[in-house]
Amino acid sequence: MKRLLVLGAGTAGTMTANKLRRELPLREWQITVVDRDDDHIYQPGLLFLPFGKYRTGQLTRSRRRYLRRGICFLTGEIDRVDADAKTVRLADGRVLAYDYLIVATGTSPRPDETPGMLGSQWRESIFDFYTPEGSAALAEALPRFTGGRFVVHIVDQPIKCPVAPLEFAFLAEAWFRAHGMRDRVELVYVTPLPGAFTKPIASARLGGMLDERKIAVEADFLVERIDPDNKVLISYDEREIPFDLLVTVPLNKGADYVARSGLGDELNYIPVDRHTFQSTAHPDIFVLGDANDLPISKAGSVAHFSAEVFAANFCEYAEGRPMTGSFDGHANCFFDSGDGLGLLIDFNYDTEPLPGTYPLQVFGPLSLLRETSRNHWGKLAFRWIYWHLLLPGRRLPVPTRMSMRGKHQPDKEN
Repeated sequence: MKRLLVLGAGTAGTMTANKLRRELPLREWQITVVDRDDDHIYQPGLLFLPFGKYRTGQLTRSRRRYLRRGICFLTGEIDRVDADAKTVRLADGRVLAYDYLIVATGTSPRPDETPGMLGSQWRESIFDFYTPEGSAALAEALPRFTGGRFVVHIVDQPIKCPVAPLEFAFLAEAWFRAHGMRDRVELVYVTPLPGAFTKPIASARLGGMLDERKIAVEADFLVERIDPDNKVLISYDEREIPFDLLVTVPLNKGADYVARSGLGDELNYIPVDRHTFQSTAHPDIFVLGDANDLPISKAGSVAHFSAEVFAANFCEYAEGRPMTGSFDGHANCFFDSGDGLGLLIDFNYDTEPLPGTYPLQVFGPLSLLRETSRNHWGKLAFRWIYWHLLLPGRRLPVPTRMSMRGKHQPDKEN
């Protein structure tokens, strides 16, 4: 009996385990999935929770419920991986042996890494929204905010879903307008990047949208510390940005057991081959989702497209054959911009987000880098797709590899 152990039952771990359960004979394979609890959170919904779109209970379901029959699910904190002995030790002392290991324990915000962030103003005037607790606290704080300097801030890249902070800034601007207080709020977007996004075409489009909504941008801002008493962000080059209410995206890091196991880099991300997800140090370890060091967005779409490639590759590898699939870095993301509108971006390792239509040329039905109501409804519909199609590992009618169909360079627009 071959033993496949999956660490993490989030998006990547659940999808991959379900896909492999379909491919690997039950009589020959034992598939075990481990996570610290049984609470699977629909993370895209956390963005909307502060604006009253969801309640916390609507975003959480059982991890076990979404794993196919024949998969063993265990709960427990992971202490460390012994790659040489091919074992995983849990914090309660249990030791799990494996023949093949899939690491999919993701990334998480670490407010403790920025001096002053967890000071006297934490969840008083300093909030996060990447956690259920932070998003719920912000939902209570927003109605109490009567005006002043509202700052949306990113500590550093990489982060989960890198467009989410921009989305939050746009949704906040729309929320303030809807509540008749936009003229009392100064909105500032603070980023370590040189512009609104990492790629120039998208950065110019999104930067223009920030200008249209009168949201100021402070670029190239690398925060060194937060002064909670005076409510000021302070950068390494000694720039200061005051705030009345700060919505921050803390530094993101991989799981701590990765460091204890000697598997990761300084941010606890595990180095892998960017096309096959195979660990560069241990050939029987594969790393999916946000836990690896791929030079691409840490987003659910990457987990989806990479799982499609990986499942076929793993079956080849387990049979002693070369892996023939190659992940191209494909990512796409719906971007809600408020007022019932949204954008969609689609890109990969080699091609930046471009305008056009998706997934079909001319007919779309979705538009790229252009605000439409269809994109907004696509974002809202994704929650049903996530629970009923994506997590169970079913194929979606979109290309795994990025296609240039429907895309064009901005200078070729009519």
